[in-house]
Amino acid sequence: MSASKDKPTVWDWLEQHATSLNNDSHAAGQVLPQLGSAGLFRIGIPESQGGYGGNAFHAVQAIARVAEYSLAAAFVFWSQRVFIEYLLQADNQILREQYLPALLDGKLAGATGLSNAMKFLSGIENLQIEAQPSADGLQINGKLPWVTNLNPTGFLVAAAVAKTTGEAPAIVILSSEDVGLVRSADLELSGMRGSYTAAIDLQAVHISAERVLHNDALSFCPAVRPEFLAFQCGMSLGLSKASLNATHKRIEQSSVWHILSPRLESLLQQLHAAELALEQGLLDKTFLNNPVALFEIRIQLAGIVQQSMMLELEASGGGAYLQQYNQNYYRRLLESVFVPVLTPSLVQLQSAVQDSRS
Repeated sequence: MSASKDKPTVWDWLEQHATSLNNDSHAAGQVLPQLGSAGLFRIGIPESQGGYGGNAFHAVQAIARVAEYSLAAAFVFWSQRVFIEYLLQADNQILREQYLPALLDGKLAGATGLSNAMKFLSGIENLQIEAQPSADGLQINGKLPWVTNLNPTGFLVAAAVAKTTGEAPAIVILSSEDVGLVRSADLELSGMRGSYTAAIDLQAVHISAERVLHNDALSFCPAVRPEFLAFQCGMSLGLSKASLNATHKRIEQSSVWHILSPRLESLLQQLHAAELALEQGLLDKTFLNNPVALFEIRIQLAGIVQQSMMLELEASGGGAYLQQYNQNYYRRLLESVFVPVLTPSLVQLQSAVQDSRS
């Protein structure tokens, strides 16, 4: 990622636009091209598929690095990378060959509408989209109330659909060009507004049989759930690291070092342990058969985010409450509020963990 002074890096761009990406959508259209041109979507992708090689944890680390600069950009990264993962894991070579190159380049947006499916899998809610067989495919009706990375210039969405025939639900690929698919205006979020987050309404949308990514969502969703949630964990890892690094710089030569440094060291150790557990669980496939272990890591990381933000506040003093004095803290604070409500939310994950123990 090295570059001359005449050629700014993606990290320079993220640092320059982090506040804007949180506050508005003015730079939203540049996120995918910036991440794509830096090759970030190729990390953890087999070389045979156009990637740089590596594994899923390398992708987690890449998402975490972006999140150190901007959680909105990391949120877009998560959506794009999860969609790519769907194509890699599904046995649909036609869709993979058709869409993967543009997705890896950041020239096409990929959105995951499977948050509803993941909650359906855990018994939290019903599927919100219905599919009726047609002569050469499916007719789709329903709504996705919250989807990220819906670039207005064009996007794909993976969604789980309940079949009216009573068969197993399927995973389909929808396109912004589909007749009957309507994207809402960007949702009025409190932050993360450069993530192109909107709702999708589906009225009699017809898709061909070739755009069925997988015929059985009940087997596909558990298979991709480890990456779906682990990539989300990358967002918390990066945000925590940014906050703890800022705290360290503020207190390393201050009079409060002896008061705050034990808490700082404790949080750094907890973060490192959670990161190691995440890596191990991904590499040895533990999370496939024991998803609760991954739920617990995401819950733990969300807690570390909140504790890190509070520690940074204490280290900054009253200056942290002045936007002009400490814009980065104010932005991170708004970003941190999003972590507990990211689907599946902490409450939903805690409920699933509790149910597993009863």
